[in-house]
Amino acid sequence: PWEPTRYICRICGYVYDKKRGEPHRGHPKGTAFEDLPEDYVCPVCGLDPKITSFYGPVGKSQFDPILDI
Repeated sequence: PWEPTRYICRICGYVYDKKRGEPHRGHPKGTAFEDLPEDYVCPVCGLDPKITSFYGPVGKSQFDPILDI
């Protein structure tokens, strides 16, 4: 079965890639999106008060899997 390794933020287009992870945020290479903490927020737009005041928290629910063909 297909398992996505990349997810894109619907708000700003940031791509979380399992192969890269986010080591600077404590998520080493190989960390699956599903294994990110429930309070995970987009590192680009999820920390911008102008965006979060309009959209609310930009967390995992704002990300969609990218189909790698």
